Formats: sequence, structure tokens, C-alpha cells
Amino acid sequence: MLDIPERPFAAYIFDCDGTLVDSMPLHYIAWTESLRRHAAPFEFTEATFYQYAGVREQDVVRIMNAEHGCDIDPDSVAEVKSEIFRERIPEIQAIGPVADYARALALAGKPISVASGSEEPTVRACLAATGLLPLFDIIITPANVARGKPAPDMFLLAAQRMGVRPEDCLVFEDGQSGLDAAKAAGMQSVFVKSRKA
Repeated sequence: MLDIPERPFAAYIFDCDGTLVDSMPLHYIAWTESLRRHAAPFEFTEATFYQYAGVREQDVVRIMNAEHGCDIDPDSVAEVKSEIFRERIPEIQAIGPVADYARALALAGKPISVASGSEEPTVRACLAATGLLPLFDIIITPANVARGKPAPDMFLLAAQRMGVRPEDCLVFEDGQSGLDAAKAAGMQSVFVKSRKA
């Protein structure tokens, strides 16, 4: 069940992975395979993966490099990871309660948007595979802003494009970085529990 605040909101912002679509297990598989191919000298655990949910992939690699004293190419890891993930997108399912809520909002004519830490082609492919893409005219990704989550930039841009004040938006998120970004943007949020594999 979603714990929706009772006050009215002017617009709604949804994270994609782990929130609208059940893609996190596949993202983890793609991560571990890409890091294996890049001979990463560290174990990328599931706990670490979920800890950085919503953070731009290249930034996660930079953090891991700093922690483990290595120098793996962030762009190459992200590129290979995206290729592995894209091959498996047809397997992805929508997360029922969140997808149903988004459909109901769209049907009611409420402004809705997506703000995701993944690259736009991947987000669009996931939404298309689950039939949700037609709901969202506005899709914000790290390419659109100076700073990704946990900075508030993506959520603030989404609010601006929907033509509403940040404080009148409700955010749906499954990752701590996204919840922190919503708070930094002055927005209330709904935590979507991870559906771990």
C-alpha cells in the first residue's frame, strides 16, 4: 500500500527504477557483470547497490574508486552496464500500486513527470516496455541538470516544467538519495519499498 499524504498536491513526480518499474534486480545483475568485465578489485554487494539507488552510475563508480583506491573508467562501466541492462528490458514489469496511481492521476488530468538517475533512452525503454511511456510528457534525467540526486536539481526542474511550485509537488521514490533530493527541493515524498530479488 502507498502511504499518500492527505493534503492536495498540484503535481506529482515519479522516480522510474524501483518505483514505477521493477527493474532494480536487473540493474544489479548488469552492474555486477559490467564491473566483472572491468576487473573491479572489489565486491559490489546488493546492499551497496541499494545504498546508491538513484545516484548517477558514473558517480557511483567514482565513489567506489575512491573507497577502494582504484581507477576504473566510470564512463566505460556505465556504458557496458547500460548495454547489458537494455538487452533485458523486455523482462521488466510495472510496480502495480505505483503504476496504477500514475495512471489514475493522468486520467484525472493531473501534471505528472519522471525524474530518474538513469539515462533517458533507458528510462524511455523501461516505461515503453511496461506501457507507461504515454503517461509522461516530461522526463528529467541527469543529462538535464548540473547535479544528480541527492541534489534537488532534477525535482526542481520537473516542477518548473510542469508549471508548479516545488512545495506543491509530491515525489515517489524508492532510494535514499531520491528521498534526500525531494527534501532538499522542499517537496513531500512517498517511500516505495524496494522489491528485492
